[in-house]
Amino acid sequence: MSPALLRRATYGKKCGVKRIALLGSTGSIGVNTLDVVSKLRGRFRVVALSADSNIELLSRQARAFRPKVVSVGNGLLASRIEKLLPRGTKVVTGPEGLGEIAVRSDVDMAVFAISGTACLRPLAAAIGARKEVALANKEALVSAGPLIMKLASSRGVTIIPIDSEHSAIFQCIDGRPNTLSRIYLTGSGGPLLDIDKKAFNGLPASFILKHPKWNMGRKISVDSATMMNKGLEILEAQYLFGVDEQRIEVLIHPEAIVHSMVEFADGSVMAQMALPDMRLPIQYALTYPERLAAPVGRVDFPKIGKLTFRAPDAGKFPCLELAREAARAGGTAPVVLCAADEEAVKCYLDGAIKFSEIPEVIEKVMKRRNDVKGPALAIGHILDADAWAREEARSLCCH
Repeated sequence: MSPALLRRATYGKKCGVKRIALLGSTGSIGVNTLDVVSKLRGRFRVVALSADSNIELLSRQARAFRPKVVSVGNGLLASRIEKLLPRGTKVVTGPEGLGEIAVRSDVDMAVFAISGTACLRPLAAAIGARKEVALANKEALVSAGPLIMKLASSRGVTIIPIDSEHSAIFQCIDGRPNTLSRIYLTGSGGPLLDIDKKAFNGLPASFILKHPKWNMGRKISVDSATMMNKGLEILEAQYLFGVDEQRIEVLIHPEAIVHSMVEFADGSVMAQMALPDMRLPIQYALTYPERLAAPVGRVDFPKIGKLTFRAPDAGKFPCLELAREAARAGGTAPVVLCAADEEAVKCYLDGAIKFSEIPEVIEKVMKRRNDVKGPALAIGHILDADAWAREEARSLCCH
């Protein structure tokens, strides 16, 4: 039996209640994950929840799902939330708390919905403990993809992606990675698709943050507008599916029905299609390899009328090429790209730079980097490069 089919068989043998640790329960992915869990009552038990600082929502979630433990960002938040929790719910804090809930012996699956490189160590710990992993965090794979995938392979862990695009690819491949020829990552094009580049800086942030198809957090909404989200997805797909950057194409697909496609060795193309609703890839990840009825709408093809595709405008959206450069360079280049982008987006949202300056800041930081690559590359190098890139980006934004 092939390793992929063996993993499917192993997952399929698990029965009864699946016990979950949800890291990042108060963000959009976390909230949708709990919505899926609530609609599949009897199949899941929420053992642990985490939030960085939104203790009001976290405490409401804890009262609804009664986890054994919650994790928050620091001791001050812990002292504030303790009195809001159900009796018997333990509180842990900081990076150590995230690591603790990711490897608990009473957890079957760790769902990673936290953003940033804060995910890196608990993700590695969960894989090391042979937990099932459902991953919605981009930064961990972008920053340390080779390290994470090598560890997952050595521990026999399948990383099930939650991003709609990578979930689509995962579903299309369905255990047949050796026959994969090309990946097509689709994207709606974001709010700026048909707007002239010269007009970008005159648009209010509220317009930039209003995605035409998805309801997302502020950072990923800006990444959608710059198309850096597609650039980061190229890096994710490269590591998740073992396909080099040259065989990953980005297609603009405004209808957002085809969530991605794969081309096989014989030229056949398979697509995964559904209405844009994050609960579908979340549910697939939680119940893999099963498919269950989901609380989402169905595609009405006559109503949609047509599905269109076009190539992205690289001149209008330079972040795409910056991401490809990082993919080709490897080593610490992807984490520098990721960290610089995060800081530049923060500066934009804080009003410190203009929208058009986001890719300019990222490019300058990328040019100043000193890559570490090869067998010597370790998580410590990744985190050092992340810290350096953030400081460089903030310095550029302040001048």
